[in-house]
Amino acid sequence: MDFQLDYDMDVQNNRWNVTLAGEIDIFDSPELKARLTALLEEKDADLYLQCKNLEYIDSTGLGALVGVLKTVNSNGREMHLISIKPNIQKLFKITNLDKVFILEDGVDNG
Repeated sequence: MDFQLDYDMDVQNNRWNVTLAGEIDIFDSPELKARLTALLEEKDADLYLQCKNLEYIDSTGLGALVGVLKTVNSNGREMHLISIKPNIQKLFKITNLDKVFILEDGVDNG
């Protein structure tokens, strides 16, 4: 299953609400990074990634997210990952990325 990415701009809170679904692997990672970067170029804002329907992500997908996080942080913004499945949370913990990203439970924190 390929990954899906839907988004909308929450102007009131100056944040992109992005929904990720499916699987992100070596084939999808460049597109993920390009699409998230394009959003930030369109409007500099915080990124809130809803991950409840994200089934799988590999190391290249994590690398793409780290690259986007660097852009977000360099602009003084935040990147939140919301409702990550336990198998993906484990990957973040193993790689210590749980200390780098803001990981949240719940559907919406805005």
